[in-house]
Amino acid sequence: MRILSVLCLLLSSCSIIAGPRTAKAAFAGGCFWCMEPPFEKLQGVSSVVSGYAGGQKANPTYEEVSSGGTGHAETVEVTYDPGVVSYEKLLEVFFHNVDPTDAGGQFVDRGSQYRTVIFYYSEEQKAKAIQAKADLAKSGKFRKAIVTEIVPIKVFYPAEEYHQDYYKKNPYSYKRYRSGSGRDEYLERVWGKQSTSKEKRMYTKPPEEELKKKLTPLQYEVTQHEGTERPFQNEYWDNHKDGIYVDRVSGEPLFSSKDKYDSRTGWPSFTKPLDPANIVTKKDMSVGMVRVEVRSKHGDSHLGHVFDDGPAPTGQRYCMNSASLRFIEKSDLEKEGYEEFAKLFDK
Repeated sequence: MRILSVLCLLLSSCSIIAGPRTAKAAFAGGCFWCMEPPFEKLQGVSSVVSGYAGGQKANPTYEEVSSGGTGHAETVEVTYDPGVVSYEKLLEVFFHNVDPTDAGGQFVDRGSQYRTVIFYYSEEQKAKAIQAKADLAKSGKFRKAIVTEIVPIKVFYPAEEYHQDYYKKNPYSYKRYRSGSGRDEYLERVWGKQSTSKEKRMYTKPPEEELKKKLTPLQYEVTQHEGTERPFQNEYWDNHKDGIYVDRVSGEPLFSSKDKYDSRTGWPSFTKPLDPANIVTKKDMSVGMVRVEVRSKHGDSHLGHVFDDGPAPTGQRYCMNSASLRFIEKSDLEKEGYEEFAKLFDK
């Protein structure tokens, strides 16, 4: 019995050591819409939530905070794995995305609700934040004093749902705000062109509850349960407009109308993917025959199948379900945040 107890203790210890570690950090850097993307790009960061911290009002609303009377600042709470990304790296990203010398707000947004703050969760974080602030002051990057506050976190209140991942949900409005705010111009002037905020678009699969609200029953059945829609009775089989097709779940770009052709099967068919990095293939024997299933990499959506009976030059037929796709017409590419593909349709 004693040996068994010792063994259990050792196994428990091993699981604790090997298990995933997470920690939290919080930063106020002006408009929280602009502070989410730089942290979300980091490997080791599992979530970034917009919210409010540093004030007195319990459960504040956006209207209350933006009025400047609650003492809260717009803040992002970052959940990360310290074994993958260090707190020092988070501090670096923070300082490279704000004006730490401005005590009256950030860029076009004025008031204490837009001040810069590092909220620490531990004495270790406090010490590292103080050191990072001191190092920045000594670097000579700024002529003015670094005024970013370093204070303990008390309560973090998540913001309303429509503020979360605003840059993904409303890319056109976000880019208009961002370009007009003066933030990018300032960051480029201080840190150089490589440190400006032209973020790489992030593609993720929403939680199950959100998927069920977002998708129609058919779209859910096809993307999540490998269903198949009816031929000749789907949205895009006969679509001849110029544009791109993205994953309906994650938004990742998948196919271009330039590679679409009439396969006479009743489903939208393509000779090749728009971005092969977003395509995953796997063997499928679900109907008693060997086929090659096609899925999206980031959304993990079932898209359809690929066959070797397509036209030149590839000889492939990517036979897709319209229910798995969303079509973005060429005139809407910039508005939807896919402007890099507009050149495909230049005459």
